[in-house]
This record gives sequence, C-alpha cells and structure tokens, in this order.
Amino acid sequence: MPKLPFEYIIRKPITRKAMETDPRWGCIPERRTVEQLLRYGIVNIDKPSGPTSHQVSDYVQKILMIKKSGHSGTLDPKVTGVLPIALGSATKVVHGLLTAGKEYIALMHLHQEIPMEQLQKAFSTFTGKIMQLPPVKSAVKRVLREREVYYLELLEMEGKDVLFRVGCEAGTYIRKLIFDMGKELGCGAHMAELRRTKAGPFDESTLFTLQDLRDAYHYATKEGNETLFRKVVLPMESAVAHLPKVWIFDATVESLCHGTDLKVPGISRVDDQIEEGNRVAILTLKGELVCMGTARMPTKNMLKDRGAAVTVDRVLMEPGTYRQKEKAENAP
Repeated sequence: MPKLPFEYIIRKPITRKAMETDPRWGCIPERRTVEQLLRYGIVNIDKPSGPTSHQVSDYVQKILMIKKSGHSGTLDPKVTGVLPIALGSATKVVHGLLTAGKEYIALMHLHQEIPMEQLQKAFSTFTGKIMQLPPVKSAVKRVLREREVYYLELLEMEGKDVLFRVGCEAGTYIRKLIFDMGKELGCGAHMAELRRTKAGPFDESTLFTLQDLRDAYHYATKEGNETLFRKVVLPMESAVAHLPKVWIFDATVESLCHGTDLKVPGISRVDDQIEEGNRVAILTLKGELVCMGTARMPTKNMLKDRGAAVTVDRVLMEPGTYRQKEKAENAP
C-alpha cells in the first residue's frame, strides 16, 4: 500500500546531553487524568455525511461539556472519514496537521466508459506536481496553485464508476482533481463519493464515531470505567507524531511556555535529519508537548553549536507546569 511522504521517514533521536527529569513536575502524556485529557487531548472522529466539520466539532464540545475545540482540515458536508478534533487548550496543535499530507478514497463517475489503460495513463499524468484552480465554492482565493499528488491507486473499475485511492498535499481539491482528469480523458467526470482515510498521522485505525465518544464519556464520568475513553481521547502529542522532535531539559521548559525561542544549550536530545526551516515539535523529557516552531539550524548544528535552535510560534503547555529553577536557564 502506498504511503504519504512522512511515513517513509524513520527518525532516530541523538542525545546531546543526558539528564533525568524531575517526577514532581509535569506528567507522562499517557498517564493524564480524564480531566487533563479533556484539556490536552484529541479525538479522531469518523465524520458522518451531512453535518459540516464545524458542526461536528460543536457536537464534540457538547458531548464532552467543554468550552473549546478545533478541527484540522475542513471536510465538505457530504464527505466522511478522518476528522481530528483537538480539545480545550490543545486546539493549537491542529496547526501542526494543516500542512500534513492527506489520503482519500474517492468514487469517480465517468460520463462515458473508457479503457482501463487510458485511465491508468491519466493517473500517471496527474501524479506528481500539478496546477490546480480552486473550485468556485471554496474558502480560498481562486488563483492557480501548485499542489503535489503523491500517489493515485486504482482500486476498482466497473463501467463508468472508478474507485481509487489518492495521497496528496494538504490543500488539494479532490473534486477539482476528478473534474480535471475527466477533462484530460475527454469524457468528463464528477465526484460521486469521498472519504478521508488519513490526515497526517491519523488514520482509520484510531477512528471513532460521535456515539463512541458519547459512550466513552459516560462510562468514564458516570461509571468510573476509563478504558474506552482512553482509546477514544488520545494525548495531544499523537497529533505531532509525524513531526521531527527536540527534547529539552526541565529547566528549559518554563521559559518556552512564555514563548521564548529555544537555544541550543537547552536541548537534551534531537531527532536526526532535521533541516533548517523544518516544522518541529518540542517535548519535555517525559514526552509532553511544550510548543511547536521552525528549526533555525539542522540537527548537526543543534548538537554542537550555540544560539537559537528553534523559533517558537505555538505554545501548548501552560506556564507553571514545571517549576522554574533558581537559575531559569534556556541552558542547564
């Protein structure tokens, strides 16, 4: 089965300076309480056909009785499938998913039958870099944009109906892709059905319905059984599984919670293969997501240089989670 680009990357953390983490501060993400997960959790909802993505996000708020939630990658009302929804203070984490690759299963209806060989040729033509004009009814300005289609896989063809899998860059319009393929084929085509099967690190393996969420919340809060809840509501860190990571010392955490950029001396471990300009996630030694930002140097420099390593732009951890040391260094 084809994969999205990030799924081919195997990263290995490299230790710059080993240090123990103080058990008095913070919490291993998997050990968060139900109340903490309602603030720092994310759910992968199987969006039903009918409601908008915003409506589904509102349903999640009402079910969990929380004041804030945020979804990643809006799906049209009739589209189903993977819709990650962040809870409470975790809403900023969806920013890390916005540019992540997506995968869909689409049903294309051709306006006349064509040979399979001709269809496969069109699939090859539309794999790779393509130019796309957003549809008239879209939330973005209608200007020609370059997008990348990572793969197009034919699953089934019966008469004028074609079922296929597509992996693509964020911001690719599948309805428009199908229209353009129909034009290329000379027969015309339109999208009959669409289901999203991947959004960054989220796929159908962690997918749950709104009813599942309702049941999980009831069992956890009314009956004291958290088993289903912990399967449905994941730690927010699962939303950055696709990003390269930097682990920092306890003494560095507090300053980053206030938006300070990460300096090299504050780094304990760092993933290999980080390049300048990469989007990165910054974690505590317990694996908690502190913030996200943009790498200002590659891995090799983070291991030996000084200076600013990451420009921080999204802070997830609340200040005070880690007690500030007497010498609040961004550098032990």
